[in-house]
Amino acid sequence: MLKFVLLPLLCLMFACPAAVAAQSAPPSEGSPASVSASQGAVRIDADASQLRGEYKPVWNYFGADEPNYGYAPNGVKLLRELAALPGSTTSGGKPTPVYMRVHNLLTTGNGEASLKWGSTNVYTEDANGKPVYNWTITDRIFDTYRAAGITPLVEVGFMPEAMSTHPEPYRHNFPKSGGGGSIFTGWSYPPKDYAKWEGLVEAWSAHLRDRYGVAVVNTWLWEVWNEPDIPYWHGTPEEYDKLYDYTAFAIRKSLPEARIGGPEATGPGGDRAKEFLRQFLEHCARGKNAATGAVGAPLAFISFHPKGSPHMVDGHIRMGIRNQLMAADNGFKVVAASEFKDLPIIMGEFDPEGCAACGGPNSAYRNGPLYGVSVAEEMARAQQLARMDGVNLKGAVTWAFEFEGQPWFAGLRDLATNGVDKPVLNVFRMMGMLGGDWIKVNSDGALPVADILRDGVTGPADLDAVGTRTAHEVDVLVWNYNDDDVAVAATPVSLHVAGLQGDRVKVEQFLMDGSHSNSYAAWLKMGSPQKPSAEQVEELEKAGRLEKIAGPGTVAVKNRSAVVDLNLLRQGVELVRLSW
Repeated sequence: MLKFVLLPLLCLMFACPAAVAAQSAPPSEGSPASVSASQGAVRIDADASQLRGEYKPVWNYFGADEPNYGYAPNGVKLLRELAALPGSTTSGGKPTPVYMRVHNLLTTGNGEASLKWGSTNVYTEDANGKPVYNWTITDRIFDTYRAAGITPLVEVGFMPEAMSTHPEPYRHNFPKSGGGGSIFTGWSYPPKDYAKWEGLVEAWSAHLRDRYGVAVVNTWLWEVWNEPDIPYWHGTPEEYDKLYDYTAFAIRKSLPEARIGGPEATGPGGDRAKEFLRQFLEHCARGKNAATGAVGAPLAFISFHPKGSPHMVDGHIRMGIRNQLMAADNGFKVVAASEFKDLPIIMGEFDPEGCAACGGPNSAYRNGPLYGVSVAEEMARAQQLARMDGVNLKGAVTWAFEFEGQPWFAGLRDLATNGVDKPVLNVFRMMGMLGGDWIKVNSDGALPVADILRDGVTGPADLDAVGTRTAHEVDVLVWNYNDDDVAVAATPVSLHVAGLQGDRVKVEQFLMDGSHSNSYAAWLKMGSPQKPSAEQVEELEKAGRLEKIAGPGTVAVKNRSAVVDLNLLRQGVELVRLSW
């Protein structure tokens, strides 16, 4: 358990400079001329007449440590792109919201951002210790979200300097961390006065209600703190429960219908993390509420953070999807065993590893298609595990946004670099093209999820798919994933789609792989410039868009079925759209 908890912390405390990743050898992208042969041909069967329930996406959540980057020019551009990702509605006609979760919304400072740092200066005290509230910076953050069409998942944290029980040192200097080698400085401590904390949260939530209106703010989600089972919280589990009680009570005074959740704990990858989650659920069910004296605490959703653990093997990166999915499964099972088994679960950070702002050679995979295909794999498998465990998975937050003032393709875990979209964003674009109802899909190249939980994906690739349909359209998302980022020849795929109408259907194909929808490949091809010209930037922006590839255009429908042949590289993702 200590290993599970400490590995992400070591990355947080002693990260290599981000720029190192850009100088490292790029990960293998795969190519038809690869030295290794692919696995045999794969057949995928999708049946549009076999519906499997309403399509409810879980991928439409994002987050970042640095809230102030959101209103920078590149941040505004990216927020608008994220809001535009869902290209379809559910079968019930409801638009799909895109949520944003950020740290440091209550942190003391002048609004200057840096890696793993942000601030808003909402709370100070005058010479007599009287609270002074200032909403200028948080208004700018939420105004930006509102203008872009983003729905906040409001993280209530961290501790203002004047309220912290251990205020000095307060601001860390990541990656050259302060405070004795830790980023967990004065902002990570409990409040000196819970009444003042309650007053701050009540005043803030009332201000947001008055600024944006009850109807709007009631669509938001609220959660308390971040990872309180590790040094993000320098208090006991019981003290976190107390913080939760006071925070929820304060929000509900201003917004009686607010949806509040937690505990945003790590893992759970072992007994300690699972026990933290269990005790929190027990407190919400039967504990004495520190703020009201009543039994229990309001709980609208349950949150925790499954993470993977990639590492280098024989000169290439090997992803740790096994760890990530095992942690998700553990959390699902804890919830399933509780009286809250039907509550929505939001995996508040669901990522390949623990530190978005850490760089170094091991992080270069974030620039290319491996990061993108891992998202498709993780999201689909997490939904499968949730169904197996009988829980209600509502969302999975990808902890990635953008970093200002960093080198091009620095190996940071972000969705865009200097305003240019990275390959991973095109996987979200393809997932956003799904909609309507799930349909039955089977792939003979898919691995059993039990095998992935036991061994990861280090032998044969996991070549799998999901599909949806609306009245006149079927969309099938196909991916070819392996933990090992090595060059392998493309795999032939025969996609058979049943339940179609008419004599012919229109076929559109969208692809992200080593040479498609891939700004990183374009950047490498032009010599990895750190000061690209205006023409080069334009070329990179074009390469960062989702690419529609040449295909048959239409295919014949026989006995209500059609066949589309693909040739999919390892670490590739393709969306096939059939319409009539």
